[in-house]
Amino acid sequence: MSSPVSPTSFRVGLVQMCSGRDLSRNVRDATALIREAASGGADYIQTPEVTNLMELDRERLFAAAEPESTNAALQHFRELARELSVWLHIGSLVIKVTDQKLANRAFIISPAGDVVARYDKIHMFDVDLPNGEVYRESANYEPGSKAVVAPLPWGGLGLSICYDLRFPHLYRALAKAGASFLAVPAAFTRVTGEAHWVTLLRARAIEAQCYVFAAAQGGQHEHGRETFGHSLIVSPWGQVLAEGGVHPSVILADVDLSLIGDVRSRVPSLRHDRSFEIAPAERNAAEEIAS
Repeated sequence: MSSPVSPTSFRVGLVQMCSGRDLSRNVRDATALIREAASGGADYIQTPEVTNLMELDRERLFAAAEPESTNAALQHFRELARELSVWLHIGSLVIKVTDQKLANRAFIISPAGDVVARYDKIHMFDVDLPNGEVYRESANYEPGSKAVVAPLPWGGLGLSICYDLRFPHLYRALAKAGASFLAVPAAFTRVTGEAHWVTLLRARAIEAQCYVFAAAQGGQHEHGRETFGHSLIVSPWGQVLAEGGVHPSVILADVDLSLIGDVRSRVPSLRHDRSFEIAPAERNAAEEIAS
């Protein structure tokens, strides 16, 4: 069971998974790890992106996906949050929106089992990687259009998912909208993860002066792709408080709320934005003489 909510601190638990093609097994695996995090005293528990399903084949993906209104995984996690009396953040579920499109949707569930916030991933991962891997997220998923700050007892939680991490203006906007914490549940590829994962998460924490909570998928998945893992909890000063490995696991860290105000007073950059224009390039000297 979680510890009593404190006005000055709380414990974060991040669940790292290796989700596959079997919805029921993924939910069982997530449940076991969520229970482990709760047993470790976590007040807020986050799972990775696509907790319920990792599938690349479009036909199989759409056959397995369920709409939110009848989604068995979501209902299960709502009941689990109520049972454990924790704030449960399902990093994302694959949600059927229409016969042609899905949503990559995050859910914040209160200890009463109520969904208090939803977020649909805004930025779609459409890339051709140097190792030959090709991703076309927009072929199956409808991008979101709204940034969300979810209410937690300890402050606002700015929501994002995976590829959103590469768009820093989103996180600054979330911080200015009241976020004290930033969530980045993800399924980063091994190649991009090795190169950028830790650096980008620390940068977002430093720039937005927020704690960052990033539960990750990690390992070799049934569909053949490999994800990086290394779930991270980062302080507003950019310090890594806890880091996972590659395999399914739970990491825990205590969050000191006073550090947020301390960092923002020491470096008040969130208050120092100034408007500016991009100036046209100056003509070189030869052009000036010729004119």
